Amino acid sequence: MVISPTVRVATAPKVLFRELGGEAVILDLKTERYLGLDETGTRMWRLLTELDSIQAAYAALLDEFEVEPDRLRQDLVGFVQELSNHGLIEIVQAGNPSDSSSE
Repeated sequence: MVISPTVRVATAPKVLFRELGGEAVILDLKTERYLGLDETGTRMWRLLTELDSIQAAYAALLDEFEVEPDRLRQDLVGFVQELSNHGLIEIVQAGNPSDSSSE
């Protein structure tokens, strides 16, 4: 799947996100599967689901972390693909409202 940097990420229906001490758990209520995130993954999730586009999340992460731009882009796209493959997010056009169950 090719992911455009101009799209945004929304939490899929029936998916819960809970943060605990800088780390987080994403729970799919339909499948009862969960994914644990470390501090970096948690920050990526927060920015991806709160900002207007994947590009905006990328720019914010680039400002926050000492990382090579190409490495960050690879890691972020891989993270989005993994979340999408597991049905934990929806990819929507930037500017479209979505129902989000994240906190």
